[in-house]
Amino acid sequence: MHLRNDRVLNLVCVCLFLTLTSGVLSSEASIPQSAPVPATDQSQNSPPGQASAPQNSQSASPPAATPEPPPQEQAPSSDNSVFVFKKEVEEVVLHATVSDNKNHLIMNLDKGDFTVLENNQIQNIISFRHEDIPVAMGIVIDNSGSMREKRDKVNRAALNLVRSSNPQDQVFVVNFNDEYYLDQPFTSSLNLLREALEKVEARGGTALYDAIVASADYEKKQARLQKKVLFVVTDGEDNASQETLEKAVRRLQEENGPTVYAIGLLGEERARRARRALETIAERTGGMVFLPKTLDEVDEISRNVAHDIRSQYTIGYKPSTPKGVGGYRTIRVEARAKGYKQLTVRTRSGYYPGQESSQ
Repeated sequence: MHLRNDRVLNLVCVCLFLTLTSGVLSSEASIPQSAPVPATDQSQNSPPGQASAPQNSQSASPPAATPEPPPQEQAPSSDNSVFVFKKEVEEVVLHATVSDNKNHLIMNLDKGDFTVLENNQIQNIISFRHEDIPVAMGIVIDNSGSMREKRDKVNRAALNLVRSSNPQDQVFVVNFNDEYYLDQPFTSSLNLLREALEKVEARGGTALYDAIVASADYEKKQARLQKKVLFVVTDGEDNASQETLEKAVRRLQEENGPTVYAIGLLGEERARRARRALETIAERTGGMVFLPKTLDEVDEISRNVAHDIRSQYTIGYKPSTPKGVGGYRTIRVEARAKGYKQLTVRTRSGYYPGQESSQ
């Protein structure tokens, strides 16, 4: 993932950093505000594949000092520890939205109202929550030439999404055309997010799949929160990615991958293929796709997305098939409760096991 910065400025910063640094560099360094990471970098903070996440450009050997206590002896921080995902052995975590036959969200169900099926086999639910928990969210906005006149309203809608979301969410911004840029790493500052969204170039093509994969990889490596979301806005068909739609969906369906909410501002000439791509991405990840007729609808859509995210059930189960057994696994969640004739559960359609690194 590239950051927009000048290479000369980066070299000056490197020299200053080396001059001033005489102590220990932490192995858990914060995300830098410096130059793009070279494509060949393979350190532990870089996501796999072409989606290279930002990281510290400096490195140093650890000094000969008294070793720190092992991880199990260190107490978790008190500020966000309640929301940080503590992964259970062999547990698959789903985020599910339930609606009735009138498309109204249903928010009063219990654990016993749900049935989870993996590869058509009923699974044992071992954890269940229905509460508004913070999410790690990426705002991924098309910055191609055709978006020039649309960005003001799209930016306002994106900021209103953040305002309507949990105040403890961690949000990052990626702008993309034929390249993708991480213009704001994870933050909860509305001002920083606004500044990142205002970095509008409106030029070039549309590398939608590359941007989505890079954003998902960045979340996987850098997010402290288990629940992950991508909010994607584009006005056209992908015409510049190295990734294909199939490969992008495959990456999104890695275990505990993000839920994708997509807005397609599509013209008639490009609507069919672009719509199919957005629908596929959203459906496979348990999200939603919106195809507004006018730009004025985008702001209301963003608020609806925030409400959808905050209304989900979190369901965990232990797969009856060990995770060591490879291959794609289908997921279906059903809900039945007194007083409701028909309930529809929206969640991810399946996953590839063993792809999530421990947190």
